[in-house]
Amino acid sequence: MKRIDIRGYPFRLRHHILPVAVWLFAVLCVIGLFSRRSQRFEVLGIAQGRVVQISANCPARLVNVPVQLFDKVTQGQTLVVVNTVLDNEQPRGRLQAQLATVLAEIEHLTAQLVPTQDSLNAEKTDREANRIIDSRRFSVDVENARLDILRFRALIETDRITLKDLELEVKVTEELLKQDAVVPYELQKAQAQHDTLATKISENEQLLAQANTALEQAIKRRDEYFQHEPYHPSVEGALDVVRKAIRVQERRMDEVLLQIEALDVNQAVELKAPFDGVISQILRGASEAVLAGEPILALTEAGPTEIVAYASEEQVNNIREGMEVELIKSSEPARIIRSRITYVGPVVEQMPVRLWRNPNFPQWGRPFLIEAPPEIGLVTGELVGIRKL
Repeated sequence: MKRIDIRGYPFRLRHHILPVAVWLFAVLCVIGLFSRRSQRFEVLGIAQGRVVQISANCPARLVNVPVQLFDKVTQGQTLVVVNTVLDNEQPRGRLQAQLATVLAEIEHLTAQLVPTQDSLNAEKTDREANRIIDSRRFSVDVENARLDILRFRALIETDRITLKDLELEVKVTEELLKQDAVVPYELQKAQAQHDTLATKISENEQLLAQANTALEQAIKRRDEYFQHEPYHPSVEGALDVVRKAIRVQERRMDEVLLQIEALDVNQAVELKAPFDGVISQILRGASEAVLAGEPILALTEAGPTEIVAYASEEQVNNIREGMEVELIKSSEPARIIRSRITYVGPVVEQMPVRLWRNPNFPQWGRPFLIEAPPEIGLVTGELVGIRKL
């Protein structure tokens, strides 16, 4: 009969239980790690800033784009200058025609003053000679001065319209000369025409100032005369029709000048930067036509203000607004900084390709936004590690 060694039994029992205990401990550790991993998630996010597309709110033609790709700009800086006056409107030609009509009416009224003055002179024998002659002279001097002012204003504004066209011609010729599309003589000729007309305008402005001074002096002399001499209605009655016609032309002149001012404003509408940033795209160039709302260039905020990340479908219930996280910047200088979740998306959506583990297999997740503190020094588009605290 075989004998059983009872003394070695506890040792053998321990020998069989120990692997089982180790295995159970390993299973518990794995379960704990997976549980901790699901609670303390780590994902990648993309730093992003505001990106706006600069466009006109009506059809326009680009006059100038004074910025270059990747230029840094400040809030309020001019990015694009557009001309919102359509080619088929041609308002400049119509305004020139209206000014020419005003100028013709002025000449007509000037011609009417001559027989009026002759008629008044013919009546001088029936009136008090000295008083009537002075009254005529003072009144006619005032009206002549007003007509001179209107004439010079019409001439100046007509020449200014032409000067605008010459300025544009000089700019276009300069650009063509840079491209060797024209010879220097063409630029010299355009510049000479521009300078000659500018000189003429300056001279007429001086004459206009003299005419204004002459009108003030004529009014002063007339008023002083009427204060000391009796008023004679026949003189004023003879000039009343001409005065009314002059007032009409003055109003027409003011209306045309307002239209010219509005035209000048619409021909150089400046689109400015809404915030500090960098020019990230230039889609259109000078002289190109654009439709209302059509992008001309894109402005990206100088530094990213937020980070967009995606929680996997297993993690969607582990994120909430206000939750604190750690941002891990791996590029130099590497930094780890705390931030918080500011927004959690309402639905699960497809992630950007950059965040897929395998570019051949799309991934889905719930988007959320995180504040990007300026001190972390991120660049727009940079990948950032995100770890739940």
